Amino acid sequence: MESTQVPVSVYAEMTPNPAVLKFVANKKLVEVDSVEFRNIEEAQPSPLATRIFHFPFVKEVFISSNYVAISKFEIVEWEEVTLELRELIRDFIAEGNTVLNESALKAQQEEASSEEGSEASTGYIHPEEKSEAEWDEFDKKIVSLLDEYVKPAVTADGGNIKFLNHKEGIVSVLLQGACSGCPSSTATLKQGIEGMLKNFLPGQIKSVEAVNG
Repeated sequence: MESTQVPVSVYAEMTPNPAVLKFVANKKLVEVDSVEFRNIEEAQPSPLATRIFHFPFVKEVFISSNYVAISKFEIVEWEEVTLELRELIRDFIAEGNTVLNESALKAQQEEASSEEGSEASTGYIHPEEKSEAEWDEFDKKIVSLLDEYVKPAVTADGGNIKFLNHKEGIVSVLLQGACSGCPSSTATLKQGIEGMLKNFLPGQIKSVEAVNG
C-alpha cells in the first residue's frame, strides 16, 4: 500500500537577526509553546532538529508551533543553503516524521532539572531560571505582562523571551531563537520591554537584563 503524503508547504522568512532564518510551515509542528536546542546532543528529543544539526554551519535550532528558526555560523551565506534546508524540513514533515518526541524531551528536562536544581516547561534550562512553582505573585505579574505585550511580537520575528527571575528590581530574561544575539535586541529590551514593565509596575522595576542561552 502506498503511503499518502501530507500536503505541506514551507517558506523561508528573514528575521531581524541576520544570523537567523525562519522556516514557516502550513501546519502545526509541536504541541509545546517552543523549544530550543543549542547542539546535537540537546536535540536528541527532536529527530528534525537532529537532522538539521548535521549541517556543519548550524549553530542553534528553535522550534515553535508552526516554524523552525535556524541560527548559523558565519561560514556560509543564507542564499547558499536556504533551498536545501527548506526542502529538508518540508520533506521531513510531509513524510509524517515526528518533529518532537515530547516524552523524551520531558525526560531530558527532568534529568537536567535534577542536575542543575532548576525546572523548565520546555527547552534549554538556564541556571538562573526559577521554576514556575517558585514564582511569587510579583513574578506572575511580570510573566503575564511579557506574555501579553512582548511575546506575540518576538514570536512573529522567530524568537522567544522567557522570564528567569526578579531580584531587587532587576528582571532577568532569556532571549531565544532570532532574539538571541540579535543586534536590535538590546535597544528593543531597553526602549520597549523595560519601559513597559516600569509603566505597569511603577517604582518596582529598576531595569531589565537579558542573557542569551
